[in-house]
Order: sequence, then C-alpha cells, then structure tokens
Amino acid sequence: MAKQLNAEQKTINQILNDPNKAKFLIPDYQRPYSWERDECETLWDDILSFAYPIDHSFNAGNDRYFLGTILTFQNDYYENEVIDGQQRLITFLLMLRAFYQAFEKIDCKNKENILTSIGKCIWNGDEFGNVDKTSLKLNSEVASDEEITEFKKILSTGEATRNNKSNYAENYRYFQDWIKNFKNDNPDDFSYLPMRILNNCILLPIEADNQNTALRIFTTLNDRGMPLSDADIFKAQFYKFFAQHGRQSKEMFVNRWKNLAKLCNENFHPRKGTPVDDLFMRYSYYAKTKKAVERNTHISETFSNMRDFYAENNYEILRDKEVYEDLESLAKFWDDATKRSNRFSPRILKKLYVLKYSPYSVWSYVVSLYFMSWRELDEEDFCQFLDKVTAMILMNGVLDFGKSNIRRPFVLEFKNVYNGEPIKFEQYRQKESLVRSRLREMKFSNSKPITRAMLAWWTFQNPEQELPPPDSELQQEHIYARNRHENFEPLENPEALEFLGNKSLLEKRINIGAADYRFGDKKKYYLGWQQPKKYQPATFNLELRRLAKTLDDFTERDILQRNEKIFDAFIEYLREQNLLL
Repeated sequence: MAKQLNAEQKTINQILNDPNKAKFLIPDYQRPYSWERDECETLWDDILSFAYPIDHSFNAGNDRYFLGTILTFQNDYYENEVIDGQQRLITFLLMLRAFYQAFEKIDCKNKENILTSIGKCIWNGDEFGNVDKTSLKLNSEVASDEEITEFKKILSTGEATRNNKSNYAENYRYFQDWIKNFKNDNPDDFSYLPMRILNNCILLPIEADNQNTALRIFTTLNDRGMPLSDADIFKAQFYKFFAQHGRQSKEMFVNRWKNLAKLCNENFHPRKGTPVDDLFMRYSYYAKTKKAVERNTHISETFSNMRDFYAENNYEILRDKEVYEDLESLAKFWDDATKRSNRFSPRILKKLYVLKYSPYSVWSYVVSLYFMSWRELDEEDFCQFLDKVTAMILMNGVLDFGKSNIRRPFVLEFKNVYNGEPIKFEQYRQKESLVRSRLREMKFSNSKPITRAMLAWWTFQNPEQELPPPDSELQQEHIYARNRHENFEPLENPEALEFLGNKSLLEKRINIGAADYRFGDKKKYYLGWQQPKKYQPATFNLELRRLAKTLDDFTERDILQRNEKIFDAFIEYLREQNLLL
C-alpha cells in the first residue's frame, strides 16, 4: 500500500530551515490571508508567556510549546503546497521578519548567529549557507489575493509603510511594536526570545502523498473556520486560464467571479458545501451527460466525485471560456427562476416553486441538465417535463424508496433529456393499488419532507392559485387545530390530526395567530381582518379562503373527505404522467 502521509512534530526551525523542504507554496485555490490583530496578539501572548515566563523557569532543553498543524503535499514542481496552516505559517514569517529587522539595527551578543538562524527560515540559501533575500522560502499564488505583493515586499525589505493597509502590513507593524517593547523592557534577555521561538515552539507538519489525500485529511481534521471548498479550487483553475490572456482578461474574470458568487449566494442553499459548489454540481450533470453522449458511453448511476470529475486531465474542462460562460448562464437561469423574472410564465414559475419543496435535490440537477441542453425553452415542453419530474419525485417520496434510489431512474433518462426526448421512467412505473395503499398507511407528520412537498403540489393544483409573496415563509397548518383536539373536541380517530386532509400551507405570520383556535376563529385569519391599527391581509392560499367562506366548521368528516380528494387527485396526476401500471 502506498504511503498516505507522514507526521512528526518539529520545531519551527526544523520546518523552515529544512533544505529538503526548501519551498512552500500557498496554492492559488486557497483563500487570502485573513488574520488580524486579535489572532496575532493571541499568538504573541501565548508564545511570550511560554518562552519568557514570569518566574524565568524556561528550560531550553526540555520545554516545548505546541502551536498546531501544517498540512502539505509535494506537487509536481517539488513545492510543498500548504493545504492547512497557511495563516499560521505566514504569521510566523512576518514575526520572524520583524525580529530580523530589529536585530539588524542593534549590536548585541550572538547577533550574527541570530540573524543567520532567522534568515535561513525566511529565505532560501546557496550551497555555502548564504541566504538570498530575493528567494523566499514561501510563495503565494492565491488567485483572489490582491495584496500579496505587500507580503513579498515586507519579507524582502523589512519595510511596511503606513500607506500599506493589508493584513500583512498591519500585522507586521504590530509585531514590530511588540518586539520593540519587549526589547526595551528586557534588553538583557532580548536575544533569547527569537531562538526559543525557533527551537522550542513546535508544529505538527503532516505531509500527504497527493492533493486529494491532503484535502480529505483537512476536511476530516479541521474544526476551525471553513475548509477549502471545491469552488475555491475550480476558481483558481479558471483564474490561471484567464490570466494567460493578459491583465485585462484577469481583472475581468475577478469581477465576473464576484458577480457569479453573488448570484449563487442569493439563490442556492445547499445542505452541504457552498452555494458556488452547488452551481458546479448542477453543471456537472450536464457536462457528464454531454461527455457520455459524445463518447457513446454508459452514464453511471453513481457519478464520480465532483472534484475528481473536474480534475480530469489536469482540470481540462476548466480551461475553456465557453464552460465559464455556461456556468454564468446556468446561474442566471436559476436567478431568474428564484426572482420570478418575466423570462418565465406564471405557469412555469408555479411548477418550479412546487419543486422547491422536493425532499430530494436531484430535481435541481435534472432541471439544470434540461436547460443547459436546450437553452431556449418551449413553455409547453418544459411544463410537461417539470410535471414528469414532480410526479416521479412525489411518488418516490410516498413509496419511501429513499434518497439513494431516487437518482437511478433519473440517471437512466439523462441522455433522453440531453437529446430532447421525452422522459418516461418506464422501468419505474408502479401499481396504482400500491401507491394508494401507501398513501393511506403513511403518517404525514410535519417532520417528513414529503408532507410539505405534497401540500405544495396540492396547493397549486388549482390553476387560479397565485404564488405567495417572495418573502413569505410558509408553514404547515393543522386546519383542525392540535389544541382543539387535545383540549376541547378530541377526534374519534386521533390519527386524523396528521392526515394530509387536515394539513395546508399557510404563511407563518398567519399561522402564528391562527394555530390554536377553533375553525370559526381561524376563518378571520384566513380571510383577512381589521385590527385596531392595521389590516391583516388574507392568506395567499385559495383553498383555505374558500373553506373559510363556505364552511361554518371544519370537522373530522371534512378531514376524511378532503384526504380522499387529495389522494384521488394525486393518483390521477400520476396516471396522467403515465407512471402507473
């Protein structure tokens, strides 16, 4: 078995002054340096209390202070790419450079030895041990870091003017001030402090055998801040591609990426990963299907890891201007859908709104595939497609086949979607009797995602039903209130309380007020009512308004009748979509 990683505690001096680890690289997919004064001050206080204790009890031979991990792997250019620990590593270099600058300006015992020890940690040296101040031990290629030149300038010259406002410059000046104060307060012991930092403060360098191993280790071990996302790495690949075409192209990309990230943050809310990760995931279904069609290969039921897919052939797919334009186009499609643009008819927007309540995320991927495959959408064809997707998802949810099984029927249809053929799910049609019996057996509790999904579908079966206001938060309403059942008028069949026939979607602002009342009291909340100083508007839900207008009470009999009405409509819907045997 190949060696996966190597880990052994080392001093800062051993890590930075190891000739076999001469070059550290902060790769382009990392985030910019973000430590500020608070983090630096905490680090300084911790080190100072260890290396210069009040009782002067420091033992140079035995005392050690652990400062955390540095996770790296060696890339193809024999550089040690830093996956975790870049903030700490950069901060130490700034601190050491501040010490170096301070010792350059004073005369003290062991000055040359101290300068040599610090210098070999900051700069590379020749075979005679002489440091080259033009060759830094650490380089950064962070794509989004516009201030990295200040870091390199500080390490090269030891200067940071007040005009330099980056975190690098601010932190470097802080270290200069703290070092100056320590030197003034402890002139006789000043020489000991940097050497104790170099020789007695230890880190745990974890050296992985490749990037994927390092990223997996980081995701597993990291409990501070946010781990690197897939999008961070993908962004860096695009950045390198656009940067090859000149400064203007590079700057244009940076602005375009900010706009792309903004669209994703506003519209995507994945359970896992970042919003931009979600965009790349949605696009990957199109890219993988396109690749399979072009090569006439089988589409696997379990797609490869997204990062592995995009990394194929050294991220070849991300060295393509059209692919980036595709991502922008896809992000704009979802932005228009979320913000209810005139790009879509009310009919389409309602169907997309219902799918938003789907218990499975696969719907967004297959809809993305449909859009990317055809771009110009025919309303009738798109509506038929959305109905088919909705019906399949809801049927799967009712039959409770599980998340792991919902992807399979869609994957088998991907090539049909790409080629503009109707999706049929012929292998997954079910007996009507099975679906109907499952509907009657299932407990549609509010905690089940399928409950909300079925209520959303039912609400918009009325073609006159309009969408709720964009800022509305919908909750699941018990028309026959739980409080009424438990404290006033218990149902003969207590289970009827959780029947679909007793549930509806209702705005949170109304549900809070109407939740515990008898139906006669709820009616005014459904229909809208005048408070002393403010009018409370009616619910968007047409069915609840109709019930409030036509019924004096909502009884157990009404629950059962409405329950059967919903079930019959759902069976008919599945029949129309040709999903029943």
